[in-house]
Amino acid sequence: MSMILRRNLGASWLLKACYSSSAKPVDSAKTIPSNLLEDKQTAVLQKENGAIFDKRPFKIHLDKDKTYSWCLCGKSKSQPLCDGMHKNEFLKIKQRPIRFKVEKSGDYWLCNCKQTTHRPFCDGTHKQPHIQSAVK
Repeated sequence: MSMILRRNLGASWLLKACYSSSAKPVDSAKTIPSNLLEDKQTAVLQKENGAIFDKRPFKIHLDKDKTYSWCLCGKSKSQPLCDGMHKNEFLKIKQRPIRFKVEKSGDYWLCNCKQTTHRPFCDGTHKQPHIQSAVK
């Protein structure tokens, strides 16, 4: 698929490409995996987004029934997962990691720009010009 066509299709093409074998545009609400701990953890309570780490998502294999901690602050050295850097009192980081589980084992795309509205999963937000220009 040409780069021009990809740009015209926007985030829905990216989501479909990330989460399924077909690259046709779809309703993005149906393609983003859900965090099984979303209602029990801090994802909805933390309104601020972290520092932009990268302008591309990170593909990672996740196992069912395992709890993960996604870095929200953007300072972790083991991106996209948390390494506890937010605990450094000298950095004065307000964000805390987002705890999550997945429905089934498999490969997932986690957000690395830290601006997603579907934490911790990529929703295509990194395609916005201000995010693309923030990371060289």
